[in-house]
Amino acid sequence: MDIIIWGIGGKMGAMLTAAAAARGIRVVCGVDKFSTGCVNIKIYPSQDKITERADAVIDFSRPDALADTLAYCLRTVTPLVLCTTGYSAAQENEIKTASKKIPIFKSANMSVGINLISAWLKQAAKTLPEGYDIEIIEKHHNQKVDAPSGTALLLADAVNSALPVKKSVVTGRNGASAQRGSEIGVHAVRGGNIVGDHIVQFIGKEEIITIEHNALSRSVFAEGALNAAKFLCGKNPSLYNMNDLIDG
Repeated sequence: MDIIIWGIGGKMGAMLTAAAAARGIRVVCGVDKFSTGCVNIKIYPSQDKITERADAVIDFSRPDALADTLAYCLRTVTPLVLCTTGYSAAQENEIKTASKKIPIFKSANMSVGINLISAWLKQAAKTLPEGYDIEIIEKHHNQKVDAPSGTALLLADAVNSALPVKKSVVTGRNGASAQRGSEIGVHAVRGGNIVGDHIVQFIGKEEIITIEHNALSRSVFAEGALNAAKFLCGKNPSLYNMNDLIDG
């Protein structure tokens, strides 16, 4: 399999390049406006001059690169794996529109473990009686751009999808609030080189149920992205996610 990496100059780009080499997957080129060199790999600042073709594009860049990524993939009819978070509502609509013409795999987190936890959270939310407060704490390195993380919002959505009465998602709290029973609180911690920790707590009067995921290395996300790219090969245009990969 041949791939193109958007954001190849970043930490995840480097991790993905190494993981691809270990699996015999060829990186035909990369795209990164902030990086100009990489051993044996041609890097372009944008999609305009790319002549290479690949079986899939993997995007670990930033939300503002979406238009560039979609332009290349639509022009060349190349499957796209989106690993970036923090897209606006308008960008989400652009992704949905593009998925009618090319296969797109999109997940806020490429870890199979996180997506397994998502299923457990749905079961917990469905099973526990009313009266449990729900809080999510996410921790990442101090260079992460968005807060809260896309993964934390993914987990909040998983809980909400199983509740008979939906709760509002509150990102951090400041001042008094009398509506906490109708909220899912999401709290962000940024520091050091934390890869990614997510803690979800169902807090009752007599017990606390905690579900936690700790990513020990970025390689778990790189391997997930490569699996997603392999999954997309031969797929019809549509918008796919980790559940499709796990089930299929």
